[in-house]
Amino acid sequence: MTPEMETSCFGIITYVGTARSCFINAIQCAKKGDFQEADALISQGDEAYTQGHHIHADLLTLDANGKLEHGGLILMHAEDQLMSAETFRVLAEEFIDVYKKMNLQ
Repeated sequence: MTPEMETSCFGIITYVGTARSCFINAIQCAKKGDFQEADALISQGDEAYTQGHHIHADLLTLDANGKLEHGGLILMHAEDQLMSAETFRVLAEEFIDVYKKMNLQ
């Protein structure tokens, strides 16, 4: 794996790790009834996730053009983290919705 590829993989891991943390913290804010902060954290998470997603898309483009050398374990880990963050985003939205409905009662 080239140093550039390694840097890209760690970039994905960093960005989507930040996104996942934002999504988890958004759930915690919603649980406390702070929906404004929960929404802000979802937005922050979305921005971080998008950055990671762009790096991943660039790697996929390189691969499609036959310019990507061996992916390796770091790339698989980065892709796993990407999918995990996406799942947490969906769950965070669901939890926030439930907490909002509970708060109305």
